[in-house]
Amino acid sequence: MIAATDLTKTYTFHKQQAGLGGAIKSLVRRTYETRLAVDSITFSINRGEVVGLLGPNGAGKTTTLKMLSGLLYVTSGELEVLGFTPSGRKHDYLRRIALVMGQKTMLWWDVPAMESLLLHKEMYGLSTQEFDRNVAELAELLDVQDLLNVQVRKVSLGERMKLELMAALVHGPEILFLDEPTIGLDVVAKARVRTFLAEVNQRRGTTILVTSHDMDDIEALCSRVMIIDHGRLQYDGGLDELVHTARPRKLVQATYATNVDSSHLDGVEGVTAVDSSGQRIKLEVDRERAGEVLEQLTRIGPLVDLDVADADIEEIMRDLFLRRSMPGDAS
Repeated sequence: MIAATDLTKTYTFHKQQAGLGGAIKSLVRRTYETRLAVDSITFSINRGEVVGLLGPNGAGKTTTLKMLSGLLYVTSGELEVLGFTPSGRKHDYLRRIALVMGQKTMLWWDVPAMESLLLHKEMYGLSTQEFDRNVAELAELLDVQDLLNVQVRKVSLGERMKLELMAALVHGPEILFLDEPTIGLDVVAKARVRTFLAEVNQRRGTTILVTSHDMDDIEALCSRVMIIDHGRLQYDGGLDELVHTARPRKLVQATYATNVDSSHLDGVEGVTAVDSSGQRIKLEVDRERAGEVLEQLTRIGPLVDLDVADADIEEIMRDLFLRRSMPGDAS
């Protein structure tokens, strides 16, 4: 469905020189620099997948989405989406995809959202029957029936994002590209957007590629992630596998009925960090030793509560990016 081979994008820009003298020189002879935004990445995405595209700011995520949607030309490499070359911007291709960018809008602010939806109906050549069916389904899923005839500028940010998603999906695209879809939304609005996207994927089989700095988005929607950093694809695989590989330890918190002494854990194999305070002990445990360590915890005192969890995905991502940015890191 989506196939990229050695996908590369470079930008050439004018290098401004400092001072008045530099400005005058640039009028006569300009100096140009080339920046590599995406560096020979190769990947494929199958129909119906929900994939997270992760990376720090400036990593090349948005540039990749823009190439996939046809907004940018590919500098080199091969890119095919639904059998099309995206940069050709053929109507048949645009009819089958949608791009939603959290800080951009497809809606006219001074008119009700329904007016923008009707414009999309004409743009994509939808029949009245198909349009009415899609509007009814999406409005129900998003719970925006009462907002369709309200001036867009009068709705909240969370409500506007739901209307943006509706406008993107009203023509029934097969692929949905999302760039930071929950940016700026409150907790409740974020949860509703995630639930809606999961429902669209399940009901329609829509393929979704999403970038987000909110790891809750990724955990809620994606079973597969691609990590891009400095324009290069660093990881492509399952989210669970990433957690196990990057942080092969469990986080354990034990709460006791009375104050306890964590010195019982000194020298216990598999325990990599211990923090204790009164009735509570927190520790990190190697996965393969977790069972033995948990048994040791039951011997320390009368347990009230025991919580075992994987490392937080946001913490894992932060550690990965910090390691890659360290001087002398060869990765």
